[in-house]
Amino acid sequence: MVAEFGLFALWIAFAASLLLAVVPMVGSYRDSSLLMTVDRPLARVLFIALSGSVIALAIAFLNDDFSVAYVANHSNSLLPWYYKITAVWGSHEGSVLFQLWILSIWIIAFSLFSKRVDTVLRARVLSVLGLVSLGFCAFILFTSSPFERLLPFAPGEGSDLNPLLQDFGMIIHPPLLYIGYVGFAISYGFAIAALLSNRLDREWARWARPWTAIAMGFLTLGIVIGSWWAYAELGWGGWWFWDPVENASLMPWLVGVALVHSLSVSEQRGAFLSWTLLLSISAFSLSLLGAFLVRSGVITSVHAFASDPERGMFILWILFIAVGGGLLLYALKLPKNLKAKPFGLTGREFFLLLNNVFLVVITVTVLIGTLWPLIADALNWGKISVGAQYFNAIAIPMFTLMSVLVPIGVYANWGGSSSELGSKLLVPIALSLLIALGAGALIDFSLSTILVWWLGCWLLVATLDQLRRATAGFNKTKLMSLRSGLWGMYLSHAGIGVAIIGVGMTTLHSAEVDVRMGEGDSHVVGSYEFTLREFAPLRGPNYQSESATIDVYYRERLVATLVPEKRRYVATGQIMTEAAVDDGLTRDLYVALGEPLDNGDWAVRLQVKSFMRWVWYGGAMIFLGGLLAGFDRRYRRKYE
Repeated sequence: MVAEFGLFALWIAFAASLLLAVVPMVGSYRDSSLLMTVDRPLARVLFIALSGSVIALAIAFLNDDFSVAYVANHSNSLLPWYYKITAVWGSHEGSVLFQLWILSIWIIAFSLFSKRVDTVLRARVLSVLGLVSLGFCAFILFTSSPFERLLPFAPGEGSDLNPLLQDFGMIIHPPLLYIGYVGFAISYGFAIAALLSNRLDREWARWARPWTAIAMGFLTLGIVIGSWWAYAELGWGGWWFWDPVENASLMPWLVGVALVHSLSVSEQRGAFLSWTLLLSISAFSLSLLGAFLVRSGVITSVHAFASDPERGMFILWILFIAVGGGLLLYALKLPKNLKAKPFGLTGREFFLLLNNVFLVVITVTVLIGTLWPLIADALNWGKISVGAQYFNAIAIPMFTLMSVLVPIGVYANWGGSSSELGSKLLVPIALSLLIALGAGALIDFSLSTILVWWLGCWLLVATLDQLRRATAGFNKTKLMSLRSGLWGMYLSHAGIGVAIIGVGMTTLHSAEVDVRMGEGDSHVVGSYEFTLREFAPLRGPNYQSESATIDVYYRERLVATLVPEKRRYVATGQIMTEAAVDDGLTRDLYVALGEPLDNGDWAVRLQVKSFMRWVWYGGAMIFLGGLLAGFDRRYRRKYE
């Protein structure tokens, strides 16, 4: 009965979504407070119903109810309980339900924490969100129900959860991504509501900004955790591959960064209003595009779900309605006489506009590179592969220019000229250059190394200097009273600097060898000696593995012992590589087993990755910055 309860709860959610999409919107046009205030109770019903549905599916997994097809296909009795919960979002049907549940969390959160938002605007935003929820409820109920039964021929044992997903990173990576993806529905709802209300003013930007910042923070953390998972789990030691589904998460992130900064201009100066609307529509549309790429089967990826044309067409229709409807409304309702606010070439708006342009150019580049092979295949032009060289040729120069401009934009004044801009920049530029030269002298005195360190330190030093200026020389009282929004900006910008150093150094100064190793063999990689002590079998709860114990020495001193594995999962017979990583502040030691060779030897990949952790640290800082910006106290005050 658990599965039937979950399905019944889904139908309740469908009805609540339909009412939420219609009733408050009608009330806003009839100026009926009664109809508009129904939005909050309906949001609660939607959340409770979807919570019940998700809990029902989780119970089915924990009870090993293999009469439910989704459970039978993605679990078995040997699977640890925490991976059974993970399996709820481990494949297509459950992940859509889980994503819809996260949307309901955003909806109820907005309904509860938007008391200061104009009633008509709030009602229309919630109606738009109800329409989005309705589309995905219909998608689940008519094409992707996770509660279908296999009766009367239920199997006695299930298959298994994909071994790639049996990792701690995959417990938290998809939920974080979904929180980010779905969070852009709030800014989308604000954009549509603003157009419907004919009110392109600073107020809607003010209220959309904190929700967008929080969504951006979670999407950043989701991408970072996914990158860390790929690095640790896939056995190749890379952290970004320009995989189509990686690109699908990167595109809304890029537009989201542009949107957060454009919202700040719209809120502070009443400028970029039409551009901000377009970015709001685009960010959510690109999130939907990612769902289409993952679930339609049009791409091949370690991230993608199985191919199903019917599901793909359904998502394509949702995408068409969301994008087409949003853009049509934008074209019809955007005021023709909307005047742009003037600003100087040294004003903060100008630098934010440049960064927006760079971000959009990168997004379009990634979009073309991701979709072009699909277009070529559909037109029978043959199989085309777009490699990293194409993406890097545009992304690296653009990101470099943006990183140079970010601190300059913060130093610049709003509106007009910044007469003291040059004098403000002099000390941070000189100090960051001195640090970069020192790092080059210690590591590698090459132009590329010095440039990486200068770029990262330029962001770090400039951010620290901006904090000093904002707090009158780090005055304790001013530090304590500084708005969390400013702390969020400083932390995020510093995080970009840390990530730049991590990306640059791991690209320039990592070492890797693929070798044949038997017991007692040693190989030197960089300044480290890897010695294979022994092979030994291991047994886990649902797998058997062959492991290698490898001691790592630095200047004849033991610094790490690594135990990589080659696992065979009992239920499916699938073979998986489990890399071993010893992490440090300035280096990672990375070992992965390849294939067994004759005489008991194995192919082994040995890597020393420079400053790898700094990529993750930078991403974590950006995440925290997004949260701090979203919870700024000024968003708890009535708009003035």
